[in-house]
Amino acid sequence: MKMTKRIKERGSPSISKVMETFETGEKAAVSINSSVHSGMPFHNFQGYTGTIAGRQGRCYLLDINVGNVHKRIVVAPVHLKKIRAKAA
Repeated sequence: MKMTKRIKERGSPSISKVMETFETGEKAAVSINSSVHSGMPFHNFQGYTGTIAGRQGRCYLLDINVGNVHKRIVVAPVHLKKIRAKAA
């Protein structure tokens, strides 16, 4: 289910996940961690992949496409996962 964790994943995330850094232009996917409520995006964005556009405080601005609509969401780094782009 979308906002639940497996039994071994429960509890607070590791400090390295909370302090993770992203560069502008880097690809990232939304992976919501339900134990951290600050900086959590709306649950419909779970699984979407986008490009980091910048920072806003402790959070990052993520540009995603939902259908034909371009959206920019504010997401904390604990709710993001780095994506390695394929070499062209």
